[in-house]
Amino acid sequence: MRTHTSQSPAPANPADELRFVSTDLSATEDFLSQAYTKMSISADAGERADARIERRWLGPVSFDEVHVGFHMSYDADPLGRVCLCRVHDGHIEEDFLDEPTDVFAPGDVTLLAPPELPYSGRACAADYDLTMFDEALLSRVAATVPGHPTGEVRLLGHRPVSAEAGHQLDGTIEYVRTLVHADQPPTPLVASTTASLLAAVVLASLPNTAVTEPTAVDRNDAKPALLRRAMAYLDDNADRDVALADIAEAIHVTPRALQYMFRRHLDITPMEYLRGVRLDHAHRDLQRADTTDTSVQTVAARWGFAHPGRFAAMYQKTYGCKPSETLRR
Repeated sequence: MRTHTSQSPAPANPADELRFVSTDLSATEDFLSQAYTKMSISADAGERADARIERRWLGPVSFDEVHVGFHMSYDADPLGRVCLCRVHDGHIEEDFLDEPTDVFAPGDVTLLAPPELPYSGRACAADYDLTMFDEALLSRVAATVPGHPTGEVRLLGHRPVSAEAGHQLDGTIEYVRTLVHADQPPTPLVASTTASLLAAVVLASLPNTAVTEPTAVDRNDAKPALLRRAMAYLDDNADRDVALADIAEAIHVTPRALQYMFRRHLDITPMEYLRGVRLDHAHRDLQRADTTDTSVQTVAARWGFAHPGRFAAMYQKTYGCKPSETLRR
């Protein structure tokens, strides 16, 4: 039996899903070339080329669950996207330019390949998932090297910088998985904030070119007037997908200067301030809501809070009561 649904790898309607099942090696090669990048594949002699791939979307992030029931060698063009891989069964032998072959085993979470470089390797009777997003998202959530000609952040390694970083990255990808499998599709704001969270965790977990320490010039930019402008921008745009680079551009400072001024004067990050603004909006919505047609989960999702338990804990810490108690008043 073979079913085959073609779909562009570019972000699509969040409701769109992709499913591919095949035992035909040529069909699998064609599908992989359409869904990822141009590649050639081969199988060991006598093996049944059993392959299954399912893709779901969370805003700009795609989440693929992959089963390769044979030993599949591959040689591929650059992906052009950040592609994170978690192996659940079997293993993947990945070849990196000027580096020894690395083996991804069950429990590993890695960058499959640098977005800008061709890659090759071998999936050995493996079950794994792939989480992908455009590399430009990294630059939206990070401070970059001053004077860099493109202003882009580049990933410099495929393994997390520590075991703790690996656990954090794995947990964030698992959170993406739960959202794409949820009975109700996440709101656009939940999807966009989760994508930004994922990009931020990637930068915290994998070696990259982003710079986090402020320079003397950045410190000179950290003035209360600029801070007030940044806070006003966040107050006015709390219902939109906002990244660190957007705030910095709006007030004409570097992202690092923005981070520094919030830390110096408020002892929080800009995104923590934004979460507080959204929490306040949710609080006011709950105060005004009619219990007959409104739920706490609906209000939380409207303001980008996807996890009801975490929203309730944050709400109670801030307002001294449960959100459900505010709703009933």
